[in-house]
Amino acid sequence: MKIIVASDYDEISRLAADRVAELVRQDPGAVLGLPTGSTPLGMYRNLIRMHRESGLSFKNVTTFNLDEYVGLSPDDENSYRYYMYQNFFNHIDIQKQNINIPDGTAEDLEQECVDYENKILSAGGIDLMVLGLGNNGHIGFNEPSDHFPNATHVTELDDSTIQANARFFESIDQVPRYAITMGIGSIMRCRKILLLASGNAKARAIRGALEGPVTPLLPASILQFHPDVTVILDTDAASELTRGV
Repeated sequence: MKIIVASDYDEISRLAADRVAELVRQDPGAVLGLPTGSTPLGMYRNLIRMHRESGLSFKNVTTFNLDEYVGLSPDDENSYRYYMYQNFFNHIDIQKQNINIPDGTAEDLEQECVDYENKILSAGGIDLMVLGLGNNGHIGFNEPSDHFPNATHVTELDDSTIQANARFFESIDQVPRYAITMGIGSIMRCRKILLLASGNAKARAIRGALEGPVTPLLPASILQFHPDVTVILDTDAASELTRGV
């Protein structure tokens, strides 16, 4: 595991975008795993700039999003499909048929999970997975529990996650209680992982994930067992780490 402490959020965003861009330049048909939330927004802005200013092309890239809320229509401003198109896909040259996002409105959610996992396998797996980190240590929507879920599945959101995401909705009552998410196994099968975290609110989870015991009570701790993980933090998120980085 490689840990990089950046000076601030802007540097995290630049470093993350550089790593995604490097892979896409080396392999124009790369398969990317992509997150939502506030943390990757700067990375997406930098990638859009690279596309416009230096010709970075996503034409042959395939993407798989980590998760999606259950019950939100694709045109709902709080759906992750809407987020991805507004903040990234509408501004690059990716082909729509290469974009994969779980369908939280599927009639058969369990089958949607199976189908999504099979799509990842059919694409040859994910070359680079970009992850954010929840305040409770979740990655994707894999919440603290008594086990590590293997594959894409429907999960009930933790109360702390609902509270953290309420800022995006008019009220906490509007936050969906369930989501489709790639499983821990789905994430661990990715060839490379890039974990991003910013701010004091993530410091405790970062310390547990990187220095604590591996436990499903802190899902991100499983990344200690992955052979190729790069973690990019700002000084606030790294503030509780006890060993030098």
